[in-house]
Amino acid sequence: MKTFSLALRNLLRNRRRSLTTLLAMIIGLVAILVFGGYKSNIMYGSETGFVQGSGHLQIQHKDYFSEGGDNPTAYGIADYQRIVDTVRRDPILSPMLAMVTPSLQLGGIAGNFSAGVSRSVMASGVVVEEHNQMLLWNDYGLKSYAQPLPLTASDPDAVVIGTGVARKLKFCSVLKVPNCSQTVTTPVGEGKQAPDDIAALSALEKSSAPQQDETRIEMLAATAHGAPNVASLHVVQAKNMGIKAFDDVYLAMHLAQAQKLIYGTTPPQVTAIRIQLRHTSQIPAARERLSHLLATDFGNQPLEILDFRALNPMYGQTAQFMNSMFGFISILIAVIVLFTIGNTMSTAVVERTVEIGTLRAIGLRRSGIRRLFLCEGVLLGLIGSILGVLCALFIAYLINHSGLSWTPPGYSYAYLILVRIWQDMHLLAGSVIGLIVVTLISAWWPANRASRLLIVDALRHV
Repeated sequence: MKTFSLALRNLLRNRRRSLTTLLAMIIGLVAILVFGGYKSNIMYGSETGFVQGSGHLQIQHKDYFSEGGDNPTAYGIADYQRIVDTVRRDPILSPMLAMVTPSLQLGGIAGNFSAGVSRSVMASGVVVEEHNQMLLWNDYGLKSYAQPLPLTASDPDAVVIGTGVARKLKFCSVLKVPNCSQTVTTPVGEGKQAPDDIAALSALEKSSAPQQDETRIEMLAATAHGAPNVASLHVVQAKNMGIKAFDDVYLAMHLAQAQKLIYGTTPPQVTAIRIQLRHTSQIPAARERLSHLLATDFGNQPLEILDFRALNPMYGQTAQFMNSMFGFISILIAVIVLFTIGNTMSTAVVERTVEIGTLRAIGLRRSGIRRLFLCEGVLLGLIGSILGVLCALFIAYLINHSGLSWTPPGYSYAYLILVRIWQDMHLLAGSVIGLIVVTLISAWWPANRASRLLIVDALRHV
């Protein structure tokens, strides 16, 4: 305690130099915490979005993810409901589960033949209530941009399309799509005609479909036997999916409707069983238990388990980029702080050479001199850390309440700029400990040099 008291008095002897050193430390720590908090918000936000959409884990047919995206019938999961029930009832998995739900991905052609247009789409068949429940997952307390599908209690033929699909199918006005302009096209019957096979299938479907309205489309897909099948669907809403490439092909429908379109009267299948956990940290334990269940009870099917990181490569790429940027900034600031503190301590040693000789002459050991200068470095680190954290929290508060936003590359709408510092204790603790370690390293060399001064040379130093 006496050593720390002397160290504090020594720092106050040259207030201007100590203040300059503290200012460099504070600015460095604020930069690290603010950028680190921004990085944390981006990564937690990305994780939340991916987990809401795809779940933490998915059970899929082996090789479906790499090879079967355009051929769901060859990679379907048979007897999927028994797998879902087994997972839900398992005593080990049950406490971890937030939701277990099947889904079916399929490709096809959606057409608005009254306007003479069509386009390729990637459709997703989901159990609507369970899908909307997954969108409520928000383990990090972030601002969520997820919007539930407006298909609850809707007709079996109801679908939701992306705003990009709505533009292509000429639904801008009827679905009130913003920032959408349409060109006049020649309707079917006054010029271009739909292909004969599609027109024939559409006519058969329309014979049992509700009366045609302005938001009805026909979707053509290949059945499990390779034959074409068409369904007349009612578009209830155009939804902005955020990423333009996804928005231009998105279509969501009831799972039963998707299965009817692909499998007809044959036993239906799905392409994935999505498993959402209560916490991301439970992934290893849940994966291990799922692997045991699948190998024990469903070994007749070649199934595999993928987590949200494998399902969404963009997450890993974003994490790698943000971590490299954060590491570069941290190293740069650490080097600046290292030389600033080292210069301050070296100057103090030169100025106090006679004092060091006097202390050594009255019996203070070399370890005591070294400890005195190291204590000064630790005090600088502690004071700089406290002030830096307070300044960073204040700046983060201003940013979080400023309403600033930005549009990420490839996205269609803006996200708020937020900084998570207090909520990310790993970042906060790591930055503070890192600053103190850098301070100790900076002070070690001057402290060691001071302890090695010869008493006679130090006393006659001018």
